[in-house]
Amino acid sequence: MEYQYTNRLIHETSPYLLQHAHNPVEWYPWGDEAFRKAGEEDKPILLSIGYSACHWCHVMEEESFENEEIAAVMNLNFINIKVDREERPDIDDVYQYAVQLFGGNGGWPLTIFLTPEGKPFFGGTYFPPQERHGLKGLPEVLLTVAGAYHDRRREIEATTSEVIGILNRLADRVPSGKEMNPGDIDNAASRLLRHYDPSHGGFGTAPKFPNTTQLSLLLRYYQRTGDPLALQTVKDTLRYMAGGGIYDQLGGGFHRYAIDERWLIPHFEKMLYDNALLSRIYLDAYKITREPFYKEIAEEILRYLLREMCHPDGGFYSSQDADSEGAEGKFFLWSQEEMQSILGEDAEVVCRFYGITEEGSFEGRNVLHADRGLKALSHEFGLPEEDIRNILKRGKEQLFLSREQRVKPFRDTKIITGWNGLVISALIEAYQTTGGGLYLDAARRTLAFVRDRLFRDGVLFHVWKDGTVKVNGDLTDYVFMTAAALDMFEATFDEGYLLWAEGLTESLTDLFRDSEQNGFYHTAGGAEILFYRLKTGNDQSLPSGNAVASTNLLRLSAYRDHSRYRTMAEQLIRLFYDDAIEAPFNYPSLLSSAYSCAAGMKEITIVGNRNSDELKEWLMRLGEMYLPDKVVYLVDDAQKGDSIPSFARDKRRKDDKITVYICRNFTCSKPLTKWQDIEGVLLHAD
Repeated sequence: MEYQYTNRLIHETSPYLLQHAHNPVEWYPWGDEAFRKAGEEDKPILLSIGYSACHWCHVMEEESFENEEIAAVMNLNFINIKVDREERPDIDDVYQYAVQLFGGNGGWPLTIFLTPEGKPFFGGTYFPPQERHGLKGLPEVLLTVAGAYHDRRREIEATTSEVIGILNRLADRVPSGKEMNPGDIDNAASRLLRHYDPSHGGFGTAPKFPNTTQLSLLLRYYQRTGDPLALQTVKDTLRYMAGGGIYDQLGGGFHRYAIDERWLIPHFEKMLYDNALLSRIYLDAYKITREPFYKEIAEEILRYLLREMCHPDGGFYSSQDADSEGAEGKFFLWSQEEMQSILGEDAEVVCRFYGITEEGSFEGRNVLHADRGLKALSHEFGLPEEDIRNILKRGKEQLFLSREQRVKPFRDTKIITGWNGLVISALIEAYQTTGGGLYLDAARRTLAFVRDRLFRDGVLFHVWKDGTVKVNGDLTDYVFMTAAALDMFEATFDEGYLLWAEGLTESLTDLFRDSEQNGFYHTAGGAEILFYRLKTGNDQSLPSGNAVASTNLLRLSAYRDHSRYRTMAEQLIRLFYDDAIEAPFNYPSLLSSAYSCAAGMKEITIVGNRNSDELKEWLMRLGEMYLPDKVVYLVDDAQKGDSIPSFARDKRRKDDKITVYICRNFTCSKPLTKWQDIEGVLLHAD
C-alpha cells in the first residue's frame, strides 16, 4: 500500500507510534534529534502522548493529525513529538503532573507544550479540531501557544520555573515522626467508606473506575476490625461491576472504566494491568467469603488473558483497543435482531437477562449486562431456575462463538515487564487458591520469558516487541517483578526465585534509591533524566511503586534476616505516612504496607516431605486463606544450611507428622500438627 505521507515514526516498534507514521504531521519519536531541531530553529515542542487502545487518542488522530491544514500549522510552528505512554511511562508520569499543575485533570491523549529544553509551559488533554463543548479548537490553541512562545518568553520562563518549584516542594518530604499505629491506619481506611456509592457500588459518581487498591485496603481493614460495612462495600462493588457492561459478559475480562455510575457503558479498551489486579481482588473476596461467584469471575478474567493476550512463549500483551472496524465498541455490541437470529427460541430469555432492547443502550446497539437474576427470570417465564440456567449457558456459548467471527479489536503486542509481573502474581494466587496447574505453568513461562528476554547483565528492561527490547526498566518494572519472584518462591519453594528477588532489590537500591531522603525515584539514576525526577507514594492506575517496594522489603527482611531491608521499608513508609493517613483514597497501597509493617509479617514454617500428598493438600488449604501479610518457608526433612531463614531454623517434625510453626515479632506458636489448630492460630493472629 502506498501512502502520501511518511514520517520518522516509521522506524519505531510501538504499534501506537506506527499508527501515526503516515500522518501529514512531521512526527519525531522522543530523542535527541527532536530536541536539537527545536533548539536550532527556536521552536516550541508539541508533545502528544497516548496509547494504542485509547479511543480518544484515535479520535484526535482522525480529526486533527490526519487533517492536512492542522498538520501544516503544527509543522510550521512546532517540533512535534509522539510518545507511547506504555513504552515510556517515565515521560508520561512527569508531564501528567505538569498538566495537573496547569489546572487540568490529566489523561490521554495528553497534549503538552515544551521549551526546547523539555520544560513544560502549557498543556491539556483532548483538543477538538474546532471549538465545541467548551473546549478550544486545536488550531486556535496552536496559534496562541506559538505566539506566546515567541512574544512572551519571560512569562513562559516564569511558568516553567514555577512548575519545577512546586514539584520540588512536593518532593521535599520530612518523614513522619508518628508511631505507626494499626488503629490510626484503621481510622484512615474506614474513611474510604465515605466515598462509597451504596446504590451501584464503587466510589463517587461517573465516570467509575475499578479502584482495586482501595478495595484491597478495605479487605485488610475488614480482616483487622471485622467491620461488616467494609466487607459489604467490597462484595457489592465486585458484584455490580461483574454484572455491568464494564465486564465482558461473553469473553471475560474488564474494560478500562465505565462512563456512567451504573457500570453499564464502558470505554471498551481492555488493559492487561487492570485485569491482573481485578483477578486478584476477586480471588481475595472469595478467600474471605467462600462465595464461588468471586472465584468464577477471577478465573474468567484469567481465561480471557490466557486466550487472547498471551504470547506463545509466555509473556502477556499490553492491551486491546476500544475500536474495531473504525467504530468504538463494535466488537462488543449487539442488536436485538442479531440476538434473535442467533439464539432462536432461547432469544427472549437471553435478551431479558442481558438487558437487550430494540432501541439499544449505546448508539442504537446494546452493551450486554446482567439485567435480571435467575429467580426473577424463573418467575417471569414460568420455568425452573435450572432450565433458565441452562438456557443462559447455551446462549452465552452461542453468542461467544458468533462474536468470534467478527473483526477483533486491535491488540497491542508489546510485552511490558512490570505489567507481566502483575499477571504472574495473579496467576500464582489463582494456582494457590484453586490448585489449577495451568496457572502455575503460565506463571513459570512468563517469568522465564522476562528473565530470558528483558533481563540482561543484572538490569531489567521495560518493553519487548518482536524480538527488540527497549527502554530501561522503571520503578514499577523492578518492584512488580520482585513481588512476582517472591510469589513464585512461595508457590514452588525454589530458592532460585528468592535469590532473583534479592538481586532485583539490590539493583533497585543501587539505581533508584534517594540516598538523602529515602524512597525510590520512578526512574534509575543512570537513565535519561527528564526535566524533573519524580518520587511519589500515591496510587494511580497502578499501585504505587514505593508502596510495593516497601512490602517487598518487609517480605525479604523475613526471608533473609536482613535488618537493613526492614529499616528501608519503614523509612520508605514513613516518608509518605502522614499524607496517607490524611488522604487514604490516594494512598491505599501504602496503607496496606503500613499494616504489615506495624503488625509484623506472619512467618509460617512447614516441616515435611515436599512430595507428599498430605503436604500438598495443606499448602492448598493455606493458599485458600486470606493472609496478605504472610511469608511461607518449607523445610524439607533433611534440609540444612545457612539459607534457611531464622524463623524456620531448627524447626522439626513433631510425632513424625507434618508440622507447622507460626511466628510473628519473634514469638512462635507451639508445633502444630492438626489443620484446625493451624487455621485457628492463623485466623486469630491479629
